[in-house]
This record gives sequence, C-alpha cells and structure tokens, in this order.
Amino acid sequence: MTGYYPRLVVAALRGGAGKTTLSLGMAGAWKKRGRRVAPFKKGPDYIDAAWLSMAAGQACHNLDTFLMGRQQVLLSFFQKATPGSLSLVEGSRGLFDGMDVEGSHSTAELAKLLRAPVVLVIDCDKVTRTAAAMILGCQQLDPDVEIKGVILNRVAGSRHEKILQISIEQSCNLPILGAVPRMEDLPFPERHLGLTPPQEHSGVQRALEWVLEIAEKYLDLDRLWEISEEASPLLPPSAEGKDRTHRPKKIAGPPTIGVVKDSAFQFYYPENLQALSDRGAQLVEVSAVQAGELPPVDALYIGGGFPETHAQPLAENVSFRNSLREAIENGLPVYAECGGLMYLGESLTVNGRSYPMVGALPVAFRMEKRPQGHGYTLLEVEKENPFFEVGIILKGHEFHYSRILWLREGEAHFAYRVKRGVGIDGTRDGLCRKNVLATYSHLHALGTEGWADALVDKAMLYRAHEIATLAAV
Repeated sequence: MTGYYPRLVVAALRGGAGKTTLSLGMAGAWKKRGRRVAPFKKGPDYIDAAWLSMAAGQACHNLDTFLMGRQQVLLSFFQKATPGSLSLVEGSRGLFDGMDVEGSHSTAELAKLLRAPVVLVIDCDKVTRTAAAMILGCQQLDPDVEIKGVILNRVAGSRHEKILQISIEQSCNLPILGAVPRMEDLPFPERHLGLTPPQEHSGVQRALEWVLEIAEKYLDLDRLWEISEEASPLLPPSAEGKDRTHRPKKIAGPPTIGVVKDSAFQFYYPENLQALSDRGAQLVEVSAVQAGELPPVDALYIGGGFPETHAQPLAENVSFRNSLREAIENGLPVYAECGGLMYLGESLTVNGRSYPMVGALPVAFRMEKRPQGHGYTLLEVEKENPFFEVGIILKGHEFHYSRILWLREGEAHFAYRVKRGVGIDGTRDGLCRKNVLATYSHLHALGTEGWADALVDKAMLYRAHEIATLAAV
C-alpha cells in the first residue's frame, strides 16, 4: 500500500510524565511478540535514544526540525522506517513545548510533519477531572494534531482510574489505552534532567524486562498498534538538490578516524558516524578509560558523555592521556564536543577535587550543581579553525553542568561567536589549538553540511603528511 508507514508519537503534557518508560515498554513488548519497531526520539536527546535502541533491538534515530530542517527530518524518517513495521516516536517535554511562544520545533509540529497519530501520557498524580480539561485544551489549541488516545500513568487506584476514564472519554471523546498504577523503586535512576545512560546502569536487562511487563499488564498494546496502522498515508519527499556525497582523494587507502567511545564518552548520533563512513573513513572505537595508548589514527572524534563520573579512571590512565597529547602536538586533527572538550583541558574539578586531564587545551573546568548551558545553540564561525569556513552559521545544542575555571587565551583562540546559547564563556565557543576544535555544542551531521567532509579531508591531509615524513626519514 502506497504511503503505508504505521507510526505513533508518544507525547505528554510535560517532561517527567512517564513517556520514556512506557515507550520502552511498548517497544520491548512488541519486539517480544515478533513485531518490528523502528524507534525514534524527538529532539537532541542521546540517553533516551540509547535506551530505546536497547528496547527495540535496533538503533534509535533522532528527529529534530531545528538541527536538521523539516525536509531532512522527513528524508531521515523514510530512510529508517520500514513499510508495515511500526515507527515509534517518543516526544520531548510537553506536546506543544518548543523554542518560542509559537511552539516552534515542538513534538506537536513533528507529529504534524509526519502526519502521525499522537497518544498522550498523563501523569495522574493528585488530579482527576482536571486531566480532561488539560487534554481538551491540547485538542483545541491545535486541532491539526491528531490526538488519538490517552494513557493514564501513576493512577492511585480503581476509583481514581474510573473517574479519570469517564471524565476524559465524555469530555474529550478519546479512548483510554492504558492505566498504570503509581509505583515506587523504579529501576531507572535519573541524573541531571534525564535517565542514567544504559552504559552506566548496573541492571539494564532487568530494567527493560520490568518495563516490558508493565506494558503487557497495563497497556492495550493491540489497540495502540491498530492506531499506528490508521495513520494517514505519508509519501517520501523528493531528494532532489545538491548531492552531499563527498569522496576525498584516497592516499594509501581510506583514512582511519578514531571515535572515543566507552562508558565515559557515549553521545554520538548514528548519522554522524554513518556520514564519516559514507565518505570513505574507517572508524575505530577507542576507550579513553581502558586503552593503554591512542592507536594509529588519522583523526579523532571525541563525543559527549559524563567524564565527571569517570574522572578518576580517566586521570589514572596516564599513558593514554600522554599519547593523545603527544599526537595532538604532532598535528592530529581532533573534533571534540562537550565531554570531549572537558577531557582535552588541563583539569576537571568534581566535588572539590581536581583531576588531571589530557592537557591539550589551556583551560580548566569545574562541575557545578546547576546547568550552565541547556538548549539549542546558534554559532557564527568568525575565526579560522580546522573544520569550518569563516562566516557560516551552525545549529547545535548544549547541555552541561561544567564551566571554565580559567583559560590562557594567548595559547588558544575561539572560533565561534555565540548568537544563541551559552557556549564556553557566554559569548564564545569552539576552542582551537593546533588541529583541535573543541566545543560545548553538539552538531548533527544531517543539519551541518560540510562537517563530515572536513573531518575526513583533514584526516587525509594528516595521513599524507605522515607518509611524507616517513618517506623522508
């Protein structure tokens, strides 16, 4: 059937209402039944996406109209969705919460773009008929959003459930697709504003089994699947336009790009890694926690993560830190984001204790109790750097509890002027030294034309230089 892509958006009235837990349960329960689920996460969230990947048994991809643009979101969706299987999209924050008063780039706008039915997860703690009023408000605020049902969460008991059900069905004409009781001791501890990453969770499989059991016991999984199949036909957009494929001139084989990926550094969009592979790079995973030294690579990509929870083992791995610093001094191209930026500095202070880091950048960081930067960013490239042309605008996002303690500016410079966001010092971001560009902002390859090309090209130039140096010896 043309345009037959079953899909469902799981949304809520606010963050923390339980949509992640229930989305994980749905994905796991359907997988157990032998049904294929393609998971998606609205927005720039890495951690929920990692959990969804594990629950569904396949990679979760982010859909973000700010970072990627509407056309690229649609193209990405169709590349990952499979006709006949269910595309499960977990929303972010409240249904209409976006960047501004118009709700730009909200879950609601994404649902309309995908022409996807929406199921609302309602936190029912200490509320009865007022829940119907809130849902009715969502229906009337934008009738083009196809709200098709409600899941009640944190229900106090059968009487509470009955009042909620009658109120919502009578006032909103929506079916109740599940009622989950209030529970204590959930197996999903939180850190900062979200779940603890599965890479640091001590009982991943038990947690996933728990949410699967919750979904099977309390949700109408058959009706939820049927609603996804009732989604309006959706046709793939035209992929006409500039061909972004970029093939660098090969010099003695494909370039090798190291990706620092371990329990400390884990925040990578699958599309970013795929973009590097598509351009001919061979990716090699490297652990900053366990590897004795940096292996031979032509460039290095250090993503975000939680170096603060691994500060001691990172500091104790002196041989790796020294080998990385030496490679940077010799001109190794390095692109680093957030946690990677912190790791490349001279020290990281956590709970009053200072831990030595790589020392490739003349800056020190300290963890704070509250977020120092949180949200989408706009960055203007205003100075020379290894990867981007001066004058372009980059769209990203930042989320960090760290801030700089000190910076020796004479030994490095900033590449970016911050037009939206916080960056490193409130007005600047993108710290550069040698062939290193390190920033608090995370970029998405599908919305940042030229990033993957530049990193691969730099890797090839570095390889050519190394070959020439060896030949001259």
